[in-house]
Amino acid sequence: MHLSLAVGLSALLFGTGVYGVLARRNAVAVLMAVELMLNAANLDLVAFDAWFKDNLHGGQVFALFVVVVAAAEVGVGLAIVLAVFRLRDTVAVDALTQLADRDPPARADTVASDSAP
Repeated sequence: MHLSLAVGLSALLFGTGVYGVLARRNAVAVLMAVELMLNAANLDLVAFDAWFKDNLHGGQVFALFVVVVAAAEVGVGLAIVLAVFRLRDTVAVDALTQLADRDPPARADTVASDSAP
């Protein structure tokens, strides 16, 4: 297989992932698009490792590290999406414009001063 085929497929996958990150409104779809971009980078790493034919297999090792980081990113990302869904009842990225609570609790010093005689 020629290197240009793998690089072209990787560029197509990466472009699809970038489009998914920029165009999607659902947070889970955005996470899947990020995973698609990471897999495109893995394809490049393994293709260049096979092309240079050295015995170090550095591209495969880096691809393994990217897979491990991607697995951690999915775990943390889905935990954040679930927490946001429980708080806001939506996973639409457009609706998440502020990070504060809807009704912040009253401060203790204002409550105490209001109730003083």
